[in-house]
Amino acid sequence: MKPNASLPLLALALALALALPGTAQAHPHVWITAKAQVAYGPGGRVTGIRHAWTFDASYSAFVTQGLDTNGDGKLSPEELAGLATENTTNLAEFGYFTKLKVAGKDQPFAEPAEPRMAMEGDTLTLSFLLPLKSPAAQGRGVAALEVYDPTYFVAFSLSDAADVARLADAPSGCAITVTRAKSDAAPPAQANAAKPGMSEAFFEALTNASTYGEQFANRILVACP
Repeated sequence: MKPNASLPLLALALALALALPGTAQAHPHVWITAKAQVAYGPGGRVTGIRHAWTFDASYSAFVTQGLDTNGDGKLSPEELAGLATENTTNLAEFGYFTKLKVAGKDQPFAEPAEPRMAMEGDTLTLSFLLPLKSPAAQGRGVAALEVYDPTYFVAFSLSDAADVARLADAPSGCAITVTRAKSDAAPPAQANAAKPGMSEAFFEALTNASTYGEQFANRILVACP
């Protein structure tokens, strides 16, 4: 099956789930290891979030089929550019799997920018900038970032790397606290992370307004003096 770069990210994920043996009844279906940078502008205002999401090897292999247009056995950022742009745009339907509060107020996002995909080894990484519609004053409050899928179709976990959570141009003295998701269904095991007795039909009934996936949220808190 050759993926269509115009399909939304989760549509491709669903196609993968149905194509791979033994995964049709598993949940979640796609695993993402995430990094995030909180960007600041003049006056210490939060201006946006820069995401970097690395997909599991199975999804990465599926979604990149047929994209090696020059046949050199490698996938360049240029060959992946169309897929990066389309998938980033389509994430709007899912709220970019991102929630941000600054000083206790929910922040709406503008259209994403700087979409890019890169293949390293057997995994694909999508990076993009998610600007706020209006820069938000944090002051001595907290910026609270959450990354998760409400339907738990996609399982997010935060990277173990030292640069998992970073600040760009933040006021002096700001500190980061990282809280990882309660459950980490690692992709090599293709494990079912659902609670006993939960069927796939239960998950199919969930929507982006559901709260089920919130229990698996990854949180990054930034406190400034």
